[in-house]
Amino acid sequence: MKIMFSAGEASGDVHGEQLAMSLLRMDPSLELIGFGGAQMEQAGVRLYENFADYNVMGVWEVLKNLRRILKLLDGLTEFMREEKPDLLVLIDYPDFNWRLAKKAKKLGIPVFSYIPPSAWAWRKGRAKDCAKLADEFVAIFPHELPVYEAAGANISFVGNPLVDKVRAQMPREAARRHFRIPADKTAVLLMPGSRKQEIELLLPSMLAGAKLLLEREPDTMLLLPVADGIDESRIRQLIDAAGVEVALTHDNRYSLMGAADAAVATSGTVIMEAALMNLPCVVLYRLSPISYAIGKLLVHVDNFSLPNILLGEQFERELLQDEVTPENIASELAKLYPGQPHRALVAEKLKAACARLGGPGASFRVAEKILAAARRLAAAK
Repeated sequence: MKIMFSAGEASGDVHGEQLAMSLLRMDPSLELIGFGGAQMEQAGVRLYENFADYNVMGVWEVLKNLRRILKLLDGLTEFMREEKPDLLVLIDYPDFNWRLAKKAKKLGIPVFSYIPPSAWAWRKGRAKDCAKLADEFVAIFPHELPVYEAAGANISFVGNPLVDKVRAQMPREAARRHFRIPADKTAVLLMPGSRKQEIELLLPSMLAGAKLLLEREPDTMLLLPVADGIDESRIRQLIDAAGVEVALTHDNRYSLMGAADAAVATSGTVIMEAALMNLPCVVLYRLSPISYAIGKLLVHVDNFSLPNILLGEQFERELLQDEVTPENIASELAKLYPGQPHRALVAEKLKAACARLGGPGASFRVAEKILAAARRLAAAK
């Protein structure tokens, strides 16, 4: 039996890796193919193409790269035609993946959606369109279900795979020794994201905010975990230009989160990972002016950070677009220092948010659903 994946960004690569490992444990004879990243490839997926060359964010940026993206879509369609998979599994990456789903349906290939489009937040009509294309859906957050259920989709929530994945590799004190964090220092992480665009838009502001923070809180150590595939030389250039000392790290990312006291981070999966490590964050989000103007017309949400969305309140401070200033970053980070009352509140809220992600074993349960769907649909042919 052959299962094809399509995961077009870093978070999808993480989820795809876990699914691939779970599927192959259940049935080692499976052939896994598709579009994804290095982690999926290492887990046993034969890649048609690596997503790293197509990883852009924002409406304007997608438009600029549209020709290359459409060429990729044509290539993957031909790949499906030749490989004839029993099931296409879409992992997030909605605008591209649902175009691919239409191609799959025309080829008679059934579709399974894992992490469907955020119809609860914007373009609710997408839920009906997606329900017509996919045979089954699995969401990773409970608040995603109602809009799809109303559209008639076969959707379920069986937990969030990050609950299994996010684990410190060493105890806090051992981690602080490993990363050479002095006992009398408050450790603050700078996490600008894994996309070049995020680094250019947000890291300079993070560094400027950190510089102000050091003036107020000199007993602070700054650390920046370098994401895989990122140009470290560019990060060093920005750090040198900011005139601030930052220790770059490359290993044991979750242990680093466990060793740290606070963080400033780009909105995304990393915020949920930090929450699971009970690391309070200041959350940033910034797009190009054109993409932001378009987004304001389409997206209607009270919060954009996942822990805040889970509890329906903004307990972790979110800084959006023009609010991303060095002064705001420094001020909000200072509130998260050990001993500050706001830090204790955020820590308790993070535990409550994480409790809504469900128990361990989510990837295995999703893999069970994928394998059952593939067998059922193959038998029905």
